[in-house]
Amino acid sequence: MSFSRSTLLFLTLVFSGPLFATHVTMQTPFGEVEIELFDEDAPETVANFLNYVNDGDYANSFIHRVSPGFVVQGGGFAYIEETVVPVPADPPVINEPGISNLRGTIAMAKLGGDPNSADSQWFFNLGDNSGLDSVNGGFTVFGQVTGNGMEVIDQIAALPIYNFGSPFTELPLIDFSAEEIISKENLVMIEIEENSSFLINPGLNDAWYSPLTNGQGFFIVVYPQIEQIFLSWFTYDTQRPDESVPAMMGDPGHRWLTAQGSYAGNKAVLDVYATKGGVFDEGTPVPGTTKDGTIIVEFSGCEAGTVSYDINSIDQQGVVPIERIVADNIALCIALGTPPAE
Repeated sequence: MSFSRSTLLFLTLVFSGPLFATHVTMQTPFGEVEIELFDEDAPETVANFLNYVNDGDYANSFIHRVSPGFVVQGGGFAYIEETVVPVPADPPVINEPGISNLRGTIAMAKLGGDPNSADSQWFFNLGDNSGLDSVNGGFTVFGQVTGNGMEVIDQIAALPIYNFGSPFTELPLIDFSAEEIISKENLVMIEIEENSSFLINPGLNDAWYSPLTNGQGFFIVVYPQIEQIFLSWFTYDTQRPDESVPAMMGDPGHRWLTAQGSYAGNKAVLDVYATKGGVFDEGTPVPGTTKDGTIIVEFSGCEAGTVSYDINSIDQQGVVPIERIVADNIALCIALGTPPAE
């Protein structure tokens, strides 16, 4: 497939701004909170936050402060093996004020009198807290809640609050009575994961290859109507190898796998079918096909990805990088791979 100059110009004009905004999902006992991050306006702060997210530092953490009508705060403490421990702090990040602390935004917490002291802790603004824009050098807003996420935050803000002494003077708890010992079930536990900013789409339909291995290629076809992907993984053999050639699977020197399954975001999980026998581009001998494992295809964008495989018959697992052979569909892929606006 090719594009005319006018089509490419149109795509350039439409997508000349930032194609992707980083999104994360926060899991809470009351549902998911989707957050769009402001990569361009607060790049250092977003990078700092994502470093905590992707390092797993917020795993088993909990909301440790609710100030009604003001903020819901987390990122400072985790509950691990029935013990409260601080989230391991990275070096402080530089202050990046500029966006107002309005309802639904997320901003970095920091020490009083030190504008550049933010590390792991953050807070959601429950109201329009524009007064924070000028206090302590301004509090850096680095994202905003999207969709119905503030309904979840408001549920957290409505929980009973207990004072257990600093730093838990405004601790929200679930189904707790003063006679009990606090358990994990009482805490507002959270998990945060970065969402993919790329969507699988028919612009990926193409021939792909592994830059690390000669003689192996992939055909990939996306069926958006049923959210399915078909993949074939093959060798380039044009004649039957000698029987003395070592076989990793199937017949000597021969590989022809197909896989099919569903996708979401930038990832597809596929059932593998191994085809044994036959010669590339020939009708005889007739091959046979059996189910033989799992393949996960994950795209980092329109030009590269990985194929992770687990093949039952040979008990082999691994990861193969893949790249597109030709560039014809890249412009279409970019256009279709942009997440829809919230």
